[in-house]
Amino acid sequence: MRLSQHRSAFLQSFILLLPILASASNNVCEPRIDGKPFNFLPLDIPQSVVWVRNSPPSVTKTTFTIDLCKPLQKIRGVPKSESCPVGSYICAIKRLYNPTEHANGTIESAIGIAGEYGHATGEALNPKWTSLKSSPSPEDRQKNGLRLEMHGAKYPPDKTGKKQKAVIEFLCDAQEQERRRGLPGVRPREDDNDDNEGEEDPNEASEVDDGKGGRLKFIEYVDVEGTMTLNLEWTTKYACEDAKPDPKTGSGHWGFFTWLIIIVFLVTAAYLIFGSWLNYNRYSARGWDLVPHSESIRDIPYLLRDWMRRVINTIQGRGSRGGYSAV
Repeated sequence: MRLSQHRSAFLQSFILLLPILASASNNVCEPRIDGKPFNFLPLDIPQSVVWVRNSPPSVTKTTFTIDLCKPLQKIRGVPKSESCPVGSYICAIKRLYNPTEHANGTIESAIGIAGEYGHATGEALNPKWTSLKSSPSPEDRQKNGLRLEMHGAKYPPDKTGKKQKAVIEFLCDAQEQERRRGLPGVRPREDDNDDNEGEEDPNEASEVDDGKGGRLKFIEYVDVEGTMTLNLEWTTKYACEDAKPDPKTGSGHWGFFTWLIIIVFLVTAAYLIFGSWLNYNRYSARGWDLVPHSESIRDIPYLLRDWMRRVINTIQGRGSRGGYSAV
């Protein structure tokens, strides 16, 4: 019985380390496509687009929030029923607005469109990058950019639920590239919707500025062969093959010392867990005696104290006159 409890503790400790390993291996923002590296780390900021459907007397607004490089952070104070599962990279919040009811609307559903849900449902993000130039579709080959597919869990999470998927087309913004390089003859970006000001569309799809000179646009959210698929279009200079990194943006790669610290931490954790399990089974150790080399660890404070005393005595000895009094 106690052996099984210890094995269970070992497995739980190992499971806690899995998200660290998964996030380290999930290199979504630094893909290498057809042998060419791309860097989307500057876009590692949550972005939101809204899909509005007018169905009198109510209005349905679905907000799609995406963080390209890491899972979205949970908002404090929001009930679990009104937030997407932990590990979501793309979250859809559907609200129903009725003029006769509360102005903030009623949340109908919170859907994890794409995310890493291995700890809960076994579903993985499985990001897949492809170049539009190598697409079998002639229409895609005319575009200059990339396509990213990310997967999520079923919604609702039962037998009637449908799988979720996101498809994002990253289109190279050559105009923005030239503006950033300071080339002549390039006019500032103009808002394409200036001529339509004042006109209201009952079914609106929003387009937002990503803060890096690009635009994120909602295309559609439809059922494709039994899978609910979110289609987004992201026009950005980072989708260009000759994109240059921003001056203030680092390379984004983890340095040698970062990897060294992670490896040392994982090895130390594995050693302590395995050593404790071994001491329990071999010597029936309990409490502090479970920890490997517990006696040596307990002596560390005394060793540090003796070392500090020796250092202090050495410093004080250098300043003395060898025991003779001044005349």
